[in-house]
Amino acid sequence: MMKRFLWWPLVAVLALSCRGLQPKPSPVGAVQPRTALSLHWQPMDNLVGRGRFFHSTLTLENQGPEVLGAAGWKLYFSFSRRFLKDGEGNLVMVQELEKQGIRISKADRAGSGDYHVLEPLAGFQPLLPGERRTFHLLANWQAILKTDAPAGFHVVFSGDSSQEGVAFAVPLTVEFDVSDPKQTTRFGGDVLPVPTPELRYSENPAFQPLDLAARLLPTPRRVKEGAGQVTLRGNITIVHAPALAGEAAYLASALRDVLAASITTARMDEGDARISLGLDATLDIDGDGARDAEGYTLEVKDGRVLIIGSDAAGVFYGIQTLRQLVPTEVHAAAVRPGGRHTEVSLPEVFIADAPGFAWRGMHLDVARHFQSKETIKKLLDVLAHFKINTFHFHLTDDEGWRLEVPGLPELTQYGARRGFDPAEAGMLHMAWGSGEGIEGGGPIRREGSPAWQGFEPELLNFVGQGSGFYTARDFEEILAYATERHINVIPEIDVPGHARAAVRAMEYRHRTLHGSDPKGASVYRLADPEDTSQHLSVQGYTDNFLNPCLESTYVFLDKVVRELKARYAAVPGSRLVAIHGGGDELPSLSANVWWQGSPQCKQNPATRDLSDVQLYNHFLTRWHRIITSTGARMTGWDDVLHHGLSLEGFIPMPWSNVWGWGREGDAYTYANQGYPVVLAHATNLYLDMANHKDPDEPGAVWAQFIDDRRVFEYRPFDIFANATEDSLGRPLAPSKWKDKERLSAAGKKNVLGMQGLLWGENVKTPQVLEYLAFPRMLGVAERAWNPELPPVSEMPALWARYANSLGQYVLPRLGVYRAVDVHGELPERLGVNYRIPLPGARRVEGRLVANVLFPGLALEYSTDAGATWSVYSEPVQVKGRVLLRIRASDGRYSRTTALE
Repeated sequence: MMKRFLWWPLVAVLALSCRGLQPKPSPVGAVQPRTALSLHWQPMDNLVGRGRFFHSTLTLENQGPEVLGAAGWKLYFSFSRRFLKDGEGNLVMVQELEKQGIRISKADRAGSGDYHVLEPLAGFQPLLPGERRTFHLLANWQAILKTDAPAGFHVVFSGDSSQEGVAFAVPLTVEFDVSDPKQTTRFGGDVLPVPTPELRYSENPAFQPLDLAARLLPTPRRVKEGAGQVTLRGNITIVHAPALAGEAAYLASALRDVLAASITTARMDEGDARISLGLDATLDIDGDGARDAEGYTLEVKDGRVLIIGSDAAGVFYGIQTLRQLVPTEVHAAAVRPGGRHTEVSLPEVFIADAPGFAWRGMHLDVARHFQSKETIKKLLDVLAHFKINTFHFHLTDDEGWRLEVPGLPELTQYGARRGFDPAEAGMLHMAWGSGEGIEGGGPIRREGSPAWQGFEPELLNFVGQGSGFYTARDFEEILAYATERHINVIPEIDVPGHARAAVRAMEYRHRTLHGSDPKGASVYRLADPEDTSQHLSVQGYTDNFLNPCLESTYVFLDKVVRELKARYAAVPGSRLVAIHGGGDELPSLSANVWWQGSPQCKQNPATRDLSDVQLYNHFLTRWHRIITSTGARMTGWDDVLHHGLSLEGFIPMPWSNVWGWGREGDAYTYANQGYPVVLAHATNLYLDMANHKDPDEPGAVWAQFIDDRRVFEYRPFDIFANATEDSLGRPLAPSKWKDKERLSAAGKKNVLGMQGLLWGENVKTPQVLEYLAFPRMLGVAERAWNPELPPVSEMPALWARYANSLGQYVLPRLGVYRAVDVHGELPERLGVNYRIPLPGARRVEGRLVANVLFPGLALEYSTDAGATWSVYSEPVQVKGRVLLRIRASDGRYSRTTALE
């Protein structure tokens, strides 16, 4: 991510290792490139310099009719690694760009970020039509996934007035040889294997029958099954307490999606109910003598359904459990035209339930890649179905500002746009392989390629929305939609670092207004133009700080939060519970200066004698005051507290618990000190991490590979029990943590909850968003609702039960999930593109023996290179190479895997 890259930044492009890709044709009459180019990239050795840098090759092919000469063209792209300088390296290999006739440098005028340009030098040997040229490159760290590749290539030709300044998309393919450990190993100490069918087979659980409780997610606290059923058909009336009209309307809409029946709502004194919704302010599920907020009981008996909640949220969660009692086949039939059943039978049951955590959240970054209002709404409904009640909305970062702020139009006119503009005169430069203004940009497909989960046949160059923002009205619609689903939206304004989009937008404002209104031009300025401080963020930015010594910085922030508060005030029932103030990832001061080179800091009497750390704390103290003046609490990354600052009521989100980095126990330290803590640990909860060490898996790798089991087995109250191995797969001894602070009984009460986090570098499309989020986010939902876990020795059995629940019931429903649309707002609301895992397999005496991660999903195999497929049901005799794949009940397939 941002975040959380640290020194493992990740390029956001999903690329394929295949030839023959063609860019999207330009519109009729559009400018055509002088000559056609294509590129192929492959990492060759990750262990050069003991893993400090790696060797890759970039092959340029001239597919057009003209010579590509020693001048007149530049090749632009995004890459999150730092290229070594000529002569830099070690005895094994040094960088020799000039000898190859090329130069690679930062492409934008500011030299900031991940945007690069490759251009020929005078010694470049012309590339003739049909020829290829391979360049050898050295960059820092490693590349073990296709998403580590450079991204978004586009070429610009000069010397021809018809093409001057026009950027043309260049297709890229990416290749890995998984049999070569130099391409899949990091630092030399990496012992994690690339997954194989045999490894997956040994890890996959066996099929097991499930009771009713195991079919529901999150698992209810008490379930008592009855012997009969209750059938709903014909005229169904939902009666409700006066305060539950919204919940009744939601349930009616949800039932109409699956049931061909007349469904109406009425107040309790106005109708004869088949379904009743009521409130009991004394509802005590756990028997401790106190009301359980968000708790509910659900009774299906004697021809009726009764849901009682301790509050409206509890009733809403009872409704979600009721929806999960509807048989899977009813949900599946309803997605077909005319397929809705005329009746549905529910099992007789009594359920009493309440959440373990008050904060059950998901974070989504829309700054790196924008997601539409409709995508956000659909996601919110899915989250609400699994009783998530908090949406952490990461709206701002270096690469984009995504919220309209009335009175500051430059934030979205400039800061919400990026594209081909190296001078950044009218927008931000390209980033993460996406932006506007590229001829021929868009999905790049290969002919005849199967659609594996919506992203693999598309290289996704330029597909991600680098530009976009929510209008004030859009944001209010999202708030209203979330409020209807009992989800609190926590907006994040990430400062003082990660603020480049805002800084550049306000500089643009200053430029455009300075001539007509010099005084007004500086009112919201965020940077000191004379600042000589030099720093480099972990994502390569040199100019992404707000200046804490400018009064205009605080005028700007106050304006932003006042407008945020106005959005909530315009939506009945919505609450501005908290504003996330960011505060993370300022670079280490050991090699950087934050603000000591700013004349404005030296001239301001309040700041002239302050160190950088003191300036940071000075800024956060004022930022805290601005946020809390709105009535909201301030939350932020735990970096806010790293330099001794104390802020009353602050809610830290500790994230950097990577094993061995030194901050593993911070969450417990803060909770023991009395801070209300929200757990956001990278090692188990970062959904942008790749699932596995498989080059085809999208994601980052710096914290840990995070699969469904790692999320499910996260122990909120004993994270050190999760510290069994480091990010390279090396075992960690429990004694390593003997000096770390453990959670006290008082501190345990200060753990508000937890959330899954999805950073947006790779989230190019809604399909990729859903692939990365699900089903791992379901593990977050389960653990946030049920944070107390049995001993570690009992976890394998609990995991097997959960995996069976997903395969047999939860995922089949999720594949045909229809977002509830009470007001007709969602044009596309059907199905969730959850990740379908690859199968496990091995040979036993010439027979194919295979299994799946989530028992219940169908497994298919082919012995004729994919020409025909058979359903696997039991061991079968096979010869030669066998292809395998998983088929979901909604008709989608996993990638294929081969058993040699």
